[in-house]
Amino acid sequence: MTDTATTEPKSGKDKLGKETHRAFFYGTLMASEVFFTVCYGTKNIPDEVAKRHTFTPAILHGYCRRRVKGAAYPGVIPDEKHQVFGTYATGLSNANMRRLDGFEGSEYFRKTVKVKLLTHVGNAKGEGNVEGEEREAGVYVFKHPEELEDKEWDLEEFRREEMEMWTRNGVGFNGGQPYVPSDHPSGVW
Repeated sequence: MTDTATTEPKSGKDKLGKETHRAFFYGTLMASEVFFTVCYGTKNIPDEVAKRHTFTPAILHGYCRRRVKGAAYPGVIPDEKHQVFGTYATGLSNANMRRLDGFEGSEYFRKTVKVKLLTHVGNAKGEGNVEGEEREAGVYVFKHPEELEDKEWDLEEFRREEMEMWTRNGVGFNGGQPYVPSDHPSGVW
């Protein structure tokens, strides 16, 4: 279960006055196709649903991102010497947050952090990034640092090697791993 006690960033309101949340994504959820599959069950959503959300490049200081051993996804842990490039997402509903909490599973806890939005994105090493406004967001922090590889996680590698499996229609997630339910009409992988 995700620890949200006293760690929830101040929420906003959407056009209908419903509560919305903000998050910082640093792994598989940086791919909007994965985000929409997790939150809406398909990567192909109507434009009016997509417009509820914004995704802005951002930096999280004081953390490092590492690949989880034996998995296609990363975790972040506190580390004052590092920073993590990711995506600041807005317009998240309570239902979205429940799905995200379930997706992240018991390996993570949600914590409020401050991220810097990027006004210019530099190269893969972060050289040339130009930081702008600071914003609060929820981030999923990995609970077990000993289960992280001493290697940075790579979004482009994930896109090439794993993305299709993570965004198939009917895919479900168990502890952050994709699966197709046995009763799904698409059959087996």
